[in-house]
Amino acid sequence: MKGDRSGPFGPAAAVLVVALVAAAVVGVWPPLVAVESGSMAPGVERGDLVVVTAADRLPWGGITGHTEPNAPTRLGDAGDVVVFDPPENAHGLIFHRIAFPVAAGDDWTNEADASLLDGDCADIESCPAPHDGYITYGDANGEYDQSAGIAPVVREEWIRAKAIVALPELGWVRLAVDAAIARVGLFPTAVGVGGIAAAVGGFVAVLIGRLRSECRV
Repeated sequence: MKGDRSGPFGPAAAVLVVALVAAAVVGVWPPLVAVESGSMAPGVERGDLVVVTAADRLPWGGITGHTEPNAPTRLGDAGDVVVFDPPENAHGLIFHRIAFPVAAGDDWTNEADASLLDGDCADIESCPAPHDGYITYGDANGEYDQSAGIAPVVREEWIRAKAIVALPELGWVRLAVDAAIARVGLFPTAVGVGGIAAAVGGFVAVLIGRLRSECRV
């Protein structure tokens, strides 16, 4: 009789392989982003896990704004949703929707939705546009990021990835791991997560082994 060669790390290895394959397909690592706030509700809620891709990766290549003709539907509304990281940003990575592109010197408030503005161009630091880029917003926020002072006009090179699909509630594990790393450090967290993964993997391997044995009877 052949022994069970999966071992306790079989399931964990399978998850790692899936993640590596996903990264190869979408062209970005990590290929999953855990949503930390409710600024993109209701399409994406805090604790959801989002599959992302490089912005230029086919067949999802290019960035399309909410107001552009034939904009694709992403996470419940028109226009691409991107992960971007402006320099000197105190908010960390930002996960918001592209509204429309702008060119350096544009008074972009002329193209904007007035309900998402707090004042006119003279009242907004990023207006006229200081450089080429994009105007962005969170679906649940009542204002463009540039009007609210959350981010300047977003340069294309600041965009790390764009969203493909959201997986509800699956981001809580990632958020918990990130919180543990911030509190106790990477190595203790890795040891703890590895121990849990090994225990769960061992339990699953034993369960599968027993089911196989019963099927042979």
